[in-house]
Order: sequence, then C-alpha cells, then structure tokens
Amino acid sequence: MRDLYDIIGVSKHASQDEIKKAYRKLALKYHPDRNPDDKEAEKNFKEAAEAYSVLSDDQKRSQYNQFGHAGVGMGDAGGPGGFSGGGVHMSMDDIFSQFGDIFGGSPFESFFGGGGQRRSRGHGSDIRIKLRLTFKEIAQGIEKKIKIKRSVVAPGAQFITCPTCQGQGQVSTVQNTILGHMRSTSVCPHCEGSGKRIGNRPPESGPDGMINKEETIKVKVPAGVEEGNYMTLNGQGNEDIWKNPGDLIIMFVEGDHEYFVRDGENVLLEVAVSYPTAVLGGKIEIPTVDGKAWLKIPAGIQSGQVLRLKGKGFPRLRSRSNGDQLVKIQVETPTKLSRSAKKLIESLEKDLGPVQKPFSKIDL
Repeated sequence: MRDLYDIIGVSKHASQDEIKKAYRKLALKYHPDRNPDDKEAEKNFKEAAEAYSVLSDDQKRSQYNQFGHAGVGMGDAGGPGGFSGGGVHMSMDDIFSQFGDIFGGSPFESFFGGGGQRRSRGHGSDIRIKLRLTFKEIAQGIEKKIKIKRSVVAPGAQFITCPTCQGQGQVSTVQNTILGHMRSTSVCPHCEGSGKRIGNRPPESGPDGMINKEETIKVKVPAGVEEGNYMTLNGQGNEDIWKNPGDLIIMFVEGDHEYFVRDGENVLLEVAVSYPTAVLGGKIEIPTVDGKAWLKIPAGIQSGQVLRLKGKGFPRLRSRSNGDQLVKIQVETPTKLSRSAKKLIESLEKDLGPVQKPFSKIDL
C-alpha cells in the first residue's frame, strides 16, 4: 500500500499549506475535465483526494503517523478501502463537495470564466462532444447549431425511496482496527447515492426511468479559440432522477487548411515567387485566414526569408489584438527553358558574375 505522503508528493513534516498546494497540483493534472474517459487518470485523481482527506485533517494525520493506514480505517495492505488493488472508494461528488475550494479560479470551472458550483446533492453526468472548426470560423467567430442527445427523466416516471439505504444515499460499514470498531460510509450501490429507485416506469423508458431526447442548441464560438480549448454549457448535460442536469462540455478541434499552418495567434504560409520577382521585387496577392491581401516583395529577396503581415493572424482571446501572418518566401527555379530563355540566362550570368559564391558555415 502506497504511503499517503508519497501519493501527495510531500515530506512527512510538510505544512498544511504545502500539502494543499501539492494536492491542488495533482488534482489539476488528473482532473476529469482535462482527462476525459481516462480511467487511470480518474484513479489517480481519487487516490490523491483520499490521501488529502487524511493529511489535511490534523487528527486523522496524527493517527496515520502513529498507526499507519489501519489508524484511519484503511485496513491492511490490499484490503478493503486501501489504495492497492483498486480500493479507492471516494466518489467524484464526494471529492467536489468536500474539496471544491481547491479548484476555485481554475481553468476547469468554465472556459470563459463562468463555471457553476458543483451541486452537493449530485447531478446527472456531463456530455462531452467535439466541435470541428475551420480557420475562417476561428478567425471570425461563429454561432453554430449542434444536435445532442441527452438522458432525461421520462414523462410519467415515478421514483420510490431506496429500501437499501432508506433514502440516505449512503450505506455504512464497520471495520475492526487496532483502535477498535471504525465506521465508514460509502455511496449506496443500488441507488448510486440518489436515495431513490424507479417505481412506476413508463414503457418507452429504460430500467432507470430515463429516455434519450434529441435537442438542437446554439453555441456561440468566440474568435481565436484553438485546439484543446473547451467551453462548458452549464445544465445542458444528462439529467439525474431529481432532474438536475450535468454540463455539456464542447471541445474545439481545428480542421486542416489547404495552405495555412497555425502557430498560436500567428498563421504560417509558404509562397513561391519567380526568379524575376525575387530579383526586381513586386507585389503578389496571397490568401489570408479571412480573405486576401497584397504582399510587397522587396527586390533581392532570398529564398527562405520570412515576411510579416501585421495583424493578419488569429484574434487573441479576451483581447482586441491579432497575431500576424508569417510568409516564407521560396524562389522558384525553372526546370524547363526555351532556347531563347536559356540564352538570356547565360548572358545574365556574365553580367552577374560566377555562379559559385564563397563558402559559409551552416548555423545549426
């Protein structure tokens, strides 16, 4: 069984402030919103929370320091309630209700600074979807209509008090330890903590009295989002039997572009210009993320040189400024020449001097 201090990543003499900071770091790292559908991350998240529940309580910490896991009712290594063998038993609702202040002000509350409080009574599960956006949609911002399927309480469904937990949502167990009998509680396995079970079930509903309902919602995507950003729409997820819905979490995905590559707020583009244009300079029309623009090519530009179009990149979130468009110039060398063109190049070589230039060291 792992040592609780090792789980949190602090020494046995760490202060409460150090323990809290270390736990917050772990909690954010393994937070379910950052690691959707990752069972290992969920296990680590719960394991860290259970360790913190002991070490953050001075009395429990003292008992643990003196008697180890048995002193706080965790049993022997590998036994019920321990950390080995998958024994982590704190639920997500337990964690958020007890340690919700740990996540205050974190990016997990909501992508745009909203984020409601977790309901102490519980709520339905969250729905996670991916929304693919084009570069143009990201540059300009867009309102989209998307279809989702939510689990909701069926009309006419009736629920009764759970006979296993008598409506408490929790069941108690007693363990024998060296300190005597210690009582612990866990979520009722039959009603999953709701305190209710289905009584009258409409024929069109599932065993839990729920039905799937298709809905169309509007999502206003602000300009400048990028891959990995997400938006939380509170109350748009699945319902529980109390009709308390979870949240809808929308993950943004960038579609590939024909020309551009994104680098933060900047957009990268490679352009081939003819040899005469590179020598004499000129203007060329190039695409931008939201249209077209003219780019001035200075005379004598070298292949590989990068030109900058100020403000032609992506908008910065919560800002009125934009990134830039960076254009890498490649001088195009013709592979097929007419006889007359070849003679012109040969005469030009005489005026420009020898083809071979002095050697120089490559800067790696």
